[in-house]
Amino acid sequence: MTTTPAGRINRWRERARAVGEWVAGFIYGMTVFEIVRHFRRQRADLEHLFVLISFGDLLGVPILPPYYSLRLLPYIVPLIQKWKYRMLRERDLTDLAADLG
Repeated sequence: MTTTPAGRINRWRERARAVGEWVAGFIYGMTVFEIVRHFRRQRADLEHLFVLISFGDLLGVPILPPYYSLRLLPYIVPLIQKWKYRMLRERDLTDLAADLG
């Protein structure tokens, strides 16, 4: 079972590519992963706050007049289902501890 030199070269290239991807992922994880995760969580919090302000009527918290809520409706419709789930779900001590850390 002999392999051609081209086959060996391709195999080494694949291994080098895999090692390169692993090193890139390792460096990403050590440098910016936490920052990216924090910013995504912060964006989600701000997005949910925006939906609460504009469509708080669904939970009984009228803040904006209905006219402005209706003007924003096309932008909010994709977010409403996740927002309702997040606002109405029960929270326990582990959720609060995760938010602090």
